[in-house]
Amino acid sequence: MDIPITGIIVHSEDDDSNHSHKLYITSWDGRPVHVHPFSGVTSYDVGHQHHYAGMTKPAPSGVQHVHNYYAVTSFNDGHTHIISGTTGPLIPLPNGGHYHHFEGHTTVNGSIPHTHMYQGSTGNEE
Repeated sequence: MDIPITGIIVHSEDDDSNHSHKLYITSWDGRPVHVHPFSGVTSYDVGHQHHYAGMTKPAPSGVQHVHNYYAVTSFNDGHTHIISGTTGPLIPLPNGGHYHHFEGHTTVNGSIPHTHMYQGSTGNEE
């Protein structure tokens, strides 16, 4: 099954010895794609917490969908953590648009190895 996709390819300036490009998808199966901002604070564990912020990965507009997300936390207590996962399905807003819930555990890190819990809701679609 072929799905028409449009987008922009940009040369990557990474220091990797392999030639690479980044693909920014602008439409999927004829529907424009969108992203959501997200941010929050992790749980308080091992004497500290972390802040995080980012944008979800793109997803098609106008259909039921989820978004992948990824962010590196703030540098606290000598280390960072990674948060990543997939949001829940869209939740419509009364005046249009929608948002998604997300939750999970960070990667393990720190001089005392540990994780943090996080949860929240994205902002409205952009």
